[in-house]
Amino acid sequence: MKDNKVQIFDTTLRDGEQVPGCKLDTKQKLIIAERLDQLGVDIIEAGFPVSSPGDFNAVSEVVKVVKNASVCGLTRAVKKDIEVAAEALKNAKRPRIHTGIGTSDSHIKYKFKSSQEEVIRRAKEAVSYAKNFVDDVEFYAEDAGRTDNAFLAKVCEEVIKSGATVLNIPDTTGYCLPEEYGAKIKYLKENVKGIENAILSCHCHNDLGLATANSISGVVNGARQIECTINGIGERAGNTALEEVVMILKQHPYLNLYTDINSQLLFDTSRMVSEKMGMLVQPNKAIVGANAFAHSSGIHQDGVIKNRETYEIINPEDVGVNESSIVLTARSGRAALAYRAKKIGYELTKVQLDVAYKTFLEFADKQKEVVDEDIHLIMKEVNKISKISVA
Repeated sequence: MKDNKVQIFDTTLRDGEQVPGCKLDTKQKLIIAERLDQLGVDIIEAGFPVSSPGDFNAVSEVVKVVKNASVCGLTRAVKKDIEVAAEALKNAKRPRIHTGIGTSDSHIKYKFKSSQEEVIRRAKEAVSYAKNFVDDVEFYAEDAGRTDNAFLAKVCEEVIKSGATVLNIPDTTGYCLPEEYGAKIKYLKENVKGIENAILSCHCHNDLGLATANSISGVVNGARQIECTINGIGERAGNTALEEVVMILKQHPYLNLYTDINSQLLFDTSRMVSEKMGMLVQPNKAIVGANAFAHSSGIHQDGVIKNRETYEIINPEDVGVNESSIVLTARSGRAALAYRAKKIGYELTKVQLDVAYKTFLEFADKQKEVVDEDIHLIMKEVNKISKISVA
């Protein structure tokens, strides 16, 4: 792998599916898995096999339809979990077992009622055991965001010795600031012996709205994998949104980082996942929201009509959207009305536009949006008032 390639680890089918009400059946998982493979993700986390017979079956079936990506199964640092995951992944072309344990003081003291030494022992044992089944073993240090850096480095060093190929550094509670998370990744790059033999991975949650910023800070500081979901779905406030990190890296070439994602499939993939999971995408969602390329302010509309880049840093076609939307509201100006009218066959002179605009404002003051059918009515009114045909 090139040093400036950022692998995309998609966990829509595992972490994303943990959202209440978003349960998928096996058929739906297969449809999404095939699309993720087409999209160009590097790793698909297909589920948590030991959690239920349904999850085991789904992972077993996903490996049969995925042609390019690695397929991953999640486990705890428990031998039975690892055995079941290995069985579910046995037909995968590129299987990965994702195992781990909590490393923060909070997890060690309250969740495990254990000690740092015992956590390191269990971590090493889990990785070593997983290596009996697959070559590619990812280790997650749960709640790494709140784990002391020196101890975290020690855990990472020991699991690398045990055979871990990827080190997942999760900000499980979404607590870190971007500077803190980036500094944590940098610390590990500089202080873990053998780090050149493993890939550092960002797995950030969005409790404070910082998941994307933290993930970008992570790769800027040396991580080379981002764990994310379509539409940013996931536990509580969600995970890092795949479409956001992909387009940030694409729109900032000076970072000298790239992914293999086919960005033109992003919008359609977003809609597919939203439909299958019954999880609506908020209109103002970055990249894939209905309003991401919509303009209703007259000043913005005039600028976009003259030159799209005036108010858009992304070409809509780059993410699979046909074109920008000029939405007519009471805040729209003459340029927007003329533009939309021309789209449906009315080429207005300045005189006609002045008359039409007055009528348009009357419509716009009565409703949230003026649509094409309304424009036809406006033109009929203009014909009556001005005797100047615009048909």
